Amino acid sequence: MRLEEAVQKLDKVSADVTPFFHLLDSTQQEHKELEVDFYKARETGSLPTNDLIGRGEAMEFVTQWLKKLSNENRDRNISLLSIVGHGGMGKTTLLQHVYEDEVTKEFDLKIWVCVSNNFDMKKVIADMLSTLKKKRPRLDDTLDALQNSLRTEIMSKKFLLILDDIWEEEENRDISKWEKVLAPLVYGKIGSGILVTTRMDSVATMMAKVIKKKTEIFRLEGLEEDQCLQLLNSHAFADVENPNYYQRLRSIAGEIVKKLTGSPLAAKVTGGVLNSSLDERHWTKVLNSDFVSPNLGQDYIFPILRLSYMFLPKHLQNCFAFCSIFPQDYEFNKDDLVTMWIALGFIQHPNDQEWTIEDIGGKYFDILAKKSFFDKFDHENFGRYYKMHDLIHELAQSVSMHGCLRVEDGTKLPSIIPETLRHLSVRTSNSDIIKMIGKFKYLHSLFLFYEASNRNLCNTLIEIFKASKSLRLLRIWTTKNLEIIPEEIGNLTHLRWLKIDCYNLTMLPRSLSNLYHLQSIIISSELRHGKFDDDFLSSDINNLSNLRYLILPGNYISSIYAIGKLKSLQALYMFDLKDASGYRIAEMQNMNDLCILGINCLENVKEVEEACSAKLCAKRRLTDLTLCWSSTDSRNINLYENVLDNLQPPKCLRNLSINRYMGARSPIWMKNVNLISNIEKIELTDCLECETLPPFGQLPFLKSLILDNMPKVQCLESKVNGNDTYRAFPLLEVLSIKGLEALEDWFEVGVAAEDGCLFLCLIKLYLRDCPKLKELPSLPSKLKSLEIDEIGWTTLNFCSNSNPIPLETLEVFRCPNITSLPLADEIARLAALRYLTITNCPNLISMGRYRQVETTNNCHLMLSDLTISDPSVLLMEPLRSIASLKKLTVERNNELISFPNEAEQWFLRVSASLCELNYMHLGSLQSLPSSLECLSSLQKLSIIKCPNLVSLGEMQTTNNCHVILNYLRISDPSVLLMEPLRSIASLKMLIIAENDELVSFPNEAEQWFLKVSSSLCELEFINLKSLQSLPSSLESLSSLHFLFTNNVPMLRELPNLPPSLKRLSVWGCHPELEERYREDGGSDRHKIAHIPLILISPKR
Repeated sequence: MRLEEAVQKLDKVSADVTPFFHLLDSTQQEHKELEVDFYKARETGSLPTNDLIGRGEAMEFVTQWLKKLSNENRDRNISLLSIVGHGGMGKTTLLQHVYEDEVTKEFDLKIWVCVSNNFDMKKVIADMLSTLKKKRPRLDDTLDALQNSLRTEIMSKKFLLILDDIWEEEENRDISKWEKVLAPLVYGKIGSGILVTTRMDSVATMMAKVIKKKTEIFRLEGLEEDQCLQLLNSHAFADVENPNYYQRLRSIAGEIVKKLTGSPLAAKVTGGVLNSSLDERHWTKVLNSDFVSPNLGQDYIFPILRLSYMFLPKHLQNCFAFCSIFPQDYEFNKDDLVTMWIALGFIQHPNDQEWTIEDIGGKYFDILAKKSFFDKFDHENFGRYYKMHDLIHELAQSVSMHGCLRVEDGTKLPSIIPETLRHLSVRTSNSDIIKMIGKFKYLHSLFLFYEASNRNLCNTLIEIFKASKSLRLLRIWTTKNLEIIPEEIGNLTHLRWLKIDCYNLTMLPRSLSNLYHLQSIIISSELRHGKFDDDFLSSDINNLSNLRYLILPGNYISSIYAIGKLKSLQALYMFDLKDASGYRIAEMQNMNDLCILGINCLENVKEVEEACSAKLCAKRRLTDLTLCWSSTDSRNINLYENVLDNLQPPKCLRNLSINRYMGARSPIWMKNVNLISNIEKIELTDCLECETLPPFGQLPFLKSLILDNMPKVQCLESKVNGNDTYRAFPLLEVLSIKGLEALEDWFEVGVAAEDGCLFLCLIKLYLRDCPKLKELPSLPSKLKSLEIDEIGWTTLNFCSNSNPIPLETLEVFRCPNITSLPLADEIARLAALRYLTITNCPNLISMGRYRQVETTNNCHLMLSDLTISDPSVLLMEPLRSIASLKKLTVERNNELISFPNEAEQWFLRVSASLCELNYMHLGSLQSLPSSLECLSSLQKLSIIKCPNLVSLGEMQTTNNCHVILNYLRISDPSVLLMEPLRSIASLKMLIIAENDELVSFPNEAEQWFLKVSSSLCELEFINLKSLQSLPSSLESLSSLHFLFTNNVPMLRELPNLPPSLKRLSVWGCHPELEERYREDGGSDRHKIAHIPLILISPKR
């Protein structure tokens, strides 16, 4: 009886779970189908070329506005145009196309800053400087320091500034903040412009008030229906070979587009949803979806974006939603984000052994980018990054509101925190908020940005580490000193990803070695004084066998004993070998997951068998390899050759760098093109004994070749396999050859490239210190930049066809054999040339001759920048008839005494366009051309190291034609007493520099300062080793805001300074000066106490 009851119960349970098993089977089947689709899907490249669809009228309006800037009234430097429209209208895309348009080449500087609704003055200025200085400034610099740096960069230059996505919080406060941000821009040149994008008319009005201009708006409305359909189809049918084949789908798209009300973003995102399947049922489901409704007014786009999210598979939804933890307009690095997804368990493990989990994560990212959840950007200096449109970011916040929370400074934590909260980002200087983090016990991610004193931070971290034991992802960032991370971090047993940015971190916690799940450790710490301690790392850090990424300050990674135990490591950027157990090259033997590997101190490989033990060829994922010797000792050449022979990389290698290899021959594997056929970049440096190069010209994918300091190499390309002719370097784009003193031929005797097939794709060619190198038969047809320095060429050979020559930059330095540069012969084809340098070419006698047809067609050079050492080249065509020039530099000629008479007329020809004029290091020069005061557009003048100069030229007029400058840099104050500088009408910035003999200023120079007292804003004294006193007339400079001295070591005292001064910076002064003016009790401190910002130090 009991048995029967038990059986009946089991039957009932079985009946109850049957639907569950059916559901489970269905789910597993769906998952398998997704996997099949994932692995077999079309390759996800970037989106189709982002043509500016439907915005031709807007593009024309903005470009015409930019062309008119130079004709603006000369009362103010800056003009402003605001592009106003709803979110998703394409304001940013429009200005991206404008930014790259030909019209912007007329600007000296171009700056792009994304502001967004998290407006921070210092960040906006820092972003401007990162564009201008090619590196990111420190955000802990003072606002004043950032302003001064920006002013220096912008001084006397015509700039285009794009401020993308400006919001408004409180008008009066915002106006005050923007006035501080834009204040340095007044030092720019007339004709500069600012383009703003915003959703609000009030922002356009506010920005116009800031720069005291009339509000000028271009309103961006929705696309026409046919234009919107064109954009939708371009994304819906991306990567589809024959879109016209799908007529039924195109018909459905026509119905869908009617609901999008002309929004470009909605068209892109909806197109991405449609693209995921070309099944008619899928497209019909999108059409009939309740998410798409034309009756939602101004908020119509958000349900459309939510639809795109709902159609994502669950794993992609998780990845996307997590991104709300980052602030709006965050610049995503694809690889970094993927490592975070992996740490959080969002990435499905691959079934295919050829795929890594990083490959799968990268694929996830590519799918999201293809569906327009991320937009791709390429920065000239910082590489590729991605951003989310602000509406997409709002979507991420919406769908993750119960799981993600971001707290910015000035905001409070919500009173009710959902138990589902898993990801928290806090940026604050409020220690009370930091202390509350310990209450969140179920966090998986914590991003902590702390901007106050770290006095209590360690104690707070201890509490967090004790409470939040579920953390998988932890980032700690602080601008202050953080010497230790508490040992309690060892409580975070689930931690997989750790990143720390701080100062003066002395050591990592020992308990870190017990966190066996760790996949990524990224430590960025600088020491302001001294160096890192020897015990910075725990000796058993090699126990972290799951570690995939390890980035440490300095070269600490080389101190890891038995690093080979970290078999999962993906990148080892540089490891210094030692002749000691645990530090030899054999440690690399089983590190087969490496993608990036750098090995230094290869002289410590004592046996060939030891080199073999590294098994580089077995590392099937290795793409970047650097091999270095630490010295150029040539006593073991045979050993070095044999070692390198046995360090053969795998065929998948893309980038190869070899430094200080002292073998006489190339390694065997490098001579076999098939073994390295996938290489894209090669760099060989300081290989002093190498006599021949491998057949690099036959590498089918080689894009960059850099050869530096290889004095015994005689030819660039060797004969291989009996080939007498072939296509040499078919994809090479960059070629740099420096210090190949014996190099004579491009090819070995008996080898020649087919006519017209040499360097088919070369864009940049740099040749230096190759005095024997023969000329190229003809310059590559796609070459944009050519620099030759100490080369034995006699001329340049341009391609003999009628195609335009794309050359933009031509620089010729110290080439004594050059007799001809046939620019005039090709003037009609050289329309792209903007930058030309010709210095120290004493035998140059011709730059070609105009052909009759070119003279009648009025073909003239239009340069931005010309640098010469001999003014006689100005009288050679095509420079003689130059149509336009912005900047001229005459430098490094100790034989030049005066300019030829004909040069006077030449200067008049460019008087309307010349903005900057520099005379530098001209030891014998006695006089300048007499047309200086007639250069109506001149804003910037430098006269440096011209010790024999007695005249700036005869005054050409007797009327009040006085020079007006923004910027003047001189080394000898006596030039201030020469006309026309003696009678200068206005000057904003004066720099006196590079003079070891100047002791004091003559009385007449003292009086000269009074002439510019109402205009001079900035005054600098730099590298004046004998100067003992500054001009006493500085007190009368009523407009002076900034006084700066650097390396004026004999300066003991300051004159009385004007009340207008806002900043005083004195570096490299006499110690006595620092003592007299020090803040805490200096005897003369009261004389400068009225200055808001004072920096004084005897250190340079």
